[in-house]
Parts: sequence; structure tokens; C-alpha cells
Amino acid sequence: MAFIDYYSVLGIDKDASEADIKKAYRKQARKYHPDVNPDDKEAELKFKEVNEANEVLSDPEKRKKYDKYGQDWKHADQFEQAGAKGAGQRRSQGYGGTGFEGQAGYEGQDYSDFFESMFGGGGFRQGGRTAKFKGQDYHAELQLSMEDAYKTHKQVLTVNGENIRLTIAAGIADGQTIKIKGKGAPGINGGPNGDLYIKFNIKNDTKFQREGDNLYANVEVDLYTAMLGGELVADTFDSKVKLKIAPETPNGAKVRLKGKGFPVYKKEGEFGDLILTYSIKNPTNLSEEEKKLFEELQKLR
Repeated sequence: MAFIDYYSVLGIDKDASEADIKKAYRKQARKYHPDVNPDDKEAELKFKEVNEANEVLSDPEKRKKYDKYGQDWKHADQFEQAGAKGAGQRRSQGYGGTGFEGQAGYEGQDYSDFFESMFGGGGFRQGGRTAKFKGQDYHAELQLSMEDAYKTHKQVLTVNGENIRLTIAAGIADGQTIKIKGKGAPGINGGPNGDLYIKFNIKNDTKFQREGDNLYANVEVDLYTAMLGGELVADTFDSKVKLKIAPETPNGAKVRLKGKGFPVYKKEGEFGDLILTYSIKNPTNLSEEEKKLFEELQKLR
């Protein structure tokens, strides 16, 4: 009979705490539970190993003995009454105090030969009840336009045939994921339903670039207005604004419009800023007279 590394079975280190053992056991037991893997012999064996590992590592005395002898267990003459005492020392609280409710539907199964030889007697405890497990989580993706993300609105998402009404708050970010509690798969043995996780993919088909709550855009300014000053009308995301252009405005100059950016997520009435970059547009297709005037200006400079 082969030595069984119970730490590897649960995927934990040898210095794992009781909390680590409990967490690892819950994860592995849920993964290999017979109700989740019907008619799967390999999962059934894994489930048995997971419970056996928990039986040993969650019990301080068993863990101490296991850690002491390890792979040298065959030579541990100190196990004189282990077999006789083992059956009498079976705890009755179910799965080593992990918080699962009773037996996990694995009745009538024996421990491995290794366990029997090292700790004596046994068989999985039978509490007459089955464990309750949370249902599987669902994951979905929803595509929005920038216009959709700019305003709070409602949508209906169909998941596994169920229509789920969503209120999507303005300012949702690209790649952001939200959780809707209890909209996943039904729980097992009366356990709670899983949750639904929705990831938002936001398609930007506007001239604005978004970084957090701020928006960025370029604004063309004709050469004459840039040199002499003036006014122009620029687009914000949902309206227009009149800008004053200072004389001799250089190419690449920026202006920040406070509160004209994207809505701040779940903070009604709060907005980021809009940062506009001036792009000076040179005149083209000059007439002969225009060229002469530019030459005169060149001479003056």
C-alpha cells in the first residue's frame, strides 16, 4: 500500500493553518462532490481522497502523527493500539468542523489501506444528511456603446432562458464586471444559488477618447483665428460649447473644461473633465494674392 500525501491532495503546504485546510477542503469537496459529478468514478475517488485528507489534517492528533512518521509510517512501532483505538476515536461532528452540513452523500465507502494501517478502522462518517453546496456561478458579457455607458438606462439580459432586468449606472467602465447575487445555477441539496457576473465591453465609435472619467478630443482651429484670436464652437459629448481663442495660440495648446467629461460611476451629478487639444489648420489652395500677402508678412518678420 502506498503512502498518500494528504497535503498534495488538498493542494496546500505542510505549514498550512487550520483555516487554510478548511478553505482548501471546501474547494476540493465542492469540485469533486458526487452530486456535481454524477457517474464519474475518477471524481468519486478524488472526493474520497479529499475527505480522507481532511479527516487527518483537520484533527490535530492525527496530523501530528502523520507529520511525525510520514513516509516512514511502516516502521512506526508506536502505533501499537492505533487500530483498536481508531474506531473509538471517530469524531461525530461531521467533516472535521469545516462548516458543511452533515454527510456529503458518500455513504458506505472505506478509507484507503494507508489510512486503515496508520490510524485503524473507520469508514466515512454518516450523519444522515447531505451537504449543501452553492450553485455554479454564471459569467456573461454585455456590449455597450459609449452613448449607452454615458447615461443610466435599463436593459434586459437573457441568461439560461431567464430574462434579467438590469439598471446600468452611467459611467460604467470598459471591462468592468458587476455581480448579481443569486442569478447563477441553482444550489445543490438546497444550497444557495450561484451568482451572475456580467462583464461590460464598451465600443467607442465617437471622436472622444476616454481615460477614467475624463474625455479627450482634438479641435481644429484655423490659422487666422489662432494668430489673431477669436471664438469657435466645439462639441462636448452631449452638447456644444463656445470657446474663446487667445491671440497667438500655438499648435497643441490644451484647454480643460471642468465637468464636461464622463459621468462618475454611481455618483449622480458628478462628471470628469473634457480636455481639448488645439490643432492649427493651415490654409490650402492659396491664391496668388494670398501668397503675396504671406510674402509681405514674411518680410515683416
